[in-house]
Amino acid sequence: MRGMKGKVCVVTGATSGIGKAAATALAKQGATVVLVGRDRGRTDAAAAEIGSVSASPPRAEIADLASLDQVRGLAERLGGLERIDVLINNAGLVLGERRITPDGYEHVFAVNHLAPFLLTSLLLPKLTASAPARVVTVTSDAHSAARLDLSDPDLQRGWDSWRSYANSKLANILFTRELARRLDGTGVTANCAHPGVVRTGFGRQARPLLRLGIRIARPFLLSPERGADTIVYLASSPDVADQTGGYYVKRQRREPSAAARDEGAARKLWEISEKMTGTAPARS
Repeated sequence: MRGMKGKVCVVTGATSGIGKAAATALAKQGATVVLVGRDRGRTDAAAAEIGSVSASPPRAEIADLASLDQVRGLAERLGGLERIDVLINNAGLVLGERRITPDGYEHVFAVNHLAPFLLTSLLLPKLTASAPARVVTVTSDAHSAARLDLSDPDLQRGWDSWRSYANSKLANILFTRELARRLDGTGVTANCAHPGVVRTGFGRQARPLLRLGIRIARPFLLSPERGADTIVYLASSPDVADQTGGYYVKRQRREPSAAARDEGAARKLWEISEKMTGTAPARS
């Protein structure tokens, strides 16, 4: 398969699990992949492994997505690429305790939502110049358990491990829907995918009960390759070339929760995210 020959695909969280599997699949289709990871050793190792099955050498980029400054630096470097055809916002985590990033935000909300929001926003000029292009964001069915209070998006009140994760996954869908609306007519599509419950390192920093549950369920979980299938489909298939604003499960467009279909909440979250990331347009 060489359907992605000549395409450039950026994948965050690409050193293991779903991100690495998606990058590998796209590289096998002929794409040049840019792997974004937090650790230099692991990212270089993933690039070397993928390079052994790819016609084009992968590029490794290092950034801690918990830092908005590092996200900005990453976007500046990626902006120097000749083109970006696909951006896959895959990096994400769940934590067992409330942590604060260097920017003063709750860690899970920052990594899972603010980082992809900021990275995508800063790369929009490159994506639109490369159109047709695609943005794929990895979300989760956990969004249906969210209780997202937009007056307290990073849970300064009532923090809970699972709530913080579910809220961030709801934010991913709201972001995708509003992004698709704003990109209408540009040739850039935006979709999100629930990969299923996948056998990866996800949850290793979660609370003990969740870690135990994951260990017990591990033999029954999907492989990273199967988990990445819908993501790769949204990134590469001609079947969805004109589809945008969708939530996909097993390659099928599905209806997310009612909260995820709230257009007013999507617009408000966008405005809040602009202020939190410093991307709000100047007012005259």
